[in-house]
Amino acid sequence: MELEGMEENHQHEQHEGKEELQPPTPIQPIHDRSLKAVVIGLGYVGLPMAIEMAQAGYQVHGIDIDTSKVAKLRAGHSYVIGIDDTVLQSLMKAGLFTASTDYTAVAQANVIVICVPTPLTAEHQPDISYIAAAVDGMTPYLQEGSLVILESTTYPGTTEEIVKQPIEAANGWRAGEQFYVCYSPERVDPGSVHYGVKNTPKIIGGSTPACLDYGKQFYGSFLNEVVPVSSTTVAETAKLFENTFRSVNIALVNELTPACEQMGVNIWEVLGAAATKPFGYMPFYPGPGIGGHCIPIDPIYLSWAASRQGSELQFIQLADATNRQMPENVVKRSAELLEQKGISLRGARVVLAGMAYKKDIDDLRESPALDIFRLLSAAGAEVVFTDPMVPVFRKDDGTVLHASPAVPELWAWADLVIITTDHTGFNYQEMADHAKLIFDTRNATAGCHGGNIVVLGQPVRPEVKGVREQQESIASVGQKETAVEDGAAHHEVAIGPDEDQGDAHGKS
Repeated sequence: MELEGMEENHQHEQHEGKEELQPPTPIQPIHDRSLKAVVIGLGYVGLPMAIEMAQAGYQVHGIDIDTSKVAKLRAGHSYVIGIDDTVLQSLMKAGLFTASTDYTAVAQANVIVICVPTPLTAEHQPDISYIAAAVDGMTPYLQEGSLVILESTTYPGTTEEIVKQPIEAANGWRAGEQFYVCYSPERVDPGSVHYGVKNTPKIIGGSTPACLDYGKQFYGSFLNEVVPVSSTTVAETAKLFENTFRSVNIALVNELTPACEQMGVNIWEVLGAAATKPFGYMPFYPGPGIGGHCIPIDPIYLSWAASRQGSELQFIQLADATNRQMPENVVKRSAELLEQKGISLRGARVVLAGMAYKKDIDDLRESPALDIFRLLSAAGAEVVFTDPMVPVFRKDDGTVLHASPAVPELWAWADLVIITTDHTGFNYQEMADHAKLIFDTRNATAGCHGGNIVVLGQPVRPEVKGVREQQESIASVGQKETAVEDGAAHHEVAIGPDEDQGDAHGKS
């Protein structure tokens, strides 16, 4: 591909005793917005990135293997919260955004950004097949001088092993000379009203200094802040550490929660008091488990990468185990609360208030509510759900379930309402006025009045005899059942995609 307006770059490096001039990187196509971009993967990460580029004046083509996503986009409809149909339609009308399932668009692109999923395999190992497939699909059409940026969250070394080396081998090129390679981890916070693509600092590492220079100039042309690091592996590791930090601290709070309950201490009051410290502390809160693409998955990628080098990251393993047992703990506690009312979990009518993994979004990926639903059903409970953001989801057996309306009749019908997601769309006082019993795992009912509310992390009520046997039965069910797999295989959201094809991890 011929690039106009090449600016001389006087970076030098020693190579076999000779001074070698680094090739210049294209500047003019960035300055005049004539550069064309392709984004591969149009999910929670890819679509917002593509829209941000297009709003900056670049011509952007999105590629996704999900034909239903492409059809929605071509019809001018967004399936990602935060991207309005009117914005999408105006960009399409201006010729700044198009979408297809066809990799041939890469032949016209100066920059290709890969934003595909990186889930875990059934063996709890990194699954980078989507990245490999994207590279295979684009390589035959890649033009000389192109910049390839990987954004999918992955283990250190992926960019060099799975992106750079295969392209070099296929085309006989060298990164930093005939093409450019960078890694820039996505940092998406689904549902956030404060941070989006434009105002979130953008880490980037390049395979060579020339690669980094091109990547910095490109992202710097439409993002507020770019943070360069020395290599792609540093950028990959930084992303994994960000969410490992969160996983470990959430696990610490989740482990402390039952201890506070038994000691007669309200953990929410403890955390609120601790959060007044203006230095050396960051608040994390208990809940029914971890969800999204990042926190349940990223630490496993880091632990796996370390194990390849002979290191064992015990904190990560313990945190993962602690967080993943929370859904089972919620079900055990639910059985206990029902028993105190003289009701057996088997046959009890239970409503889950919220299926999304996080408040005010429609994302089901790795949601702990899915595990709770499965465990309650396996224990014989009659379970229904309500969620203002998720009208439909698909169970492991393929059965499609529809949300019940969040009305007083639903709360009154239930023997137990479990608040699994603290959506602002729920009327919690109305819930408290009509429900026989509420188990609040999110402290969403703070400020509500009524004696029928039990909050996770508040002092427990006296136990009754006969609960232990039922708890052991539920624990057995939890051991026999396999964990809920990635949302792409099992869950369907009626107002959005089955899985995030562009998120190398969701909320991050």
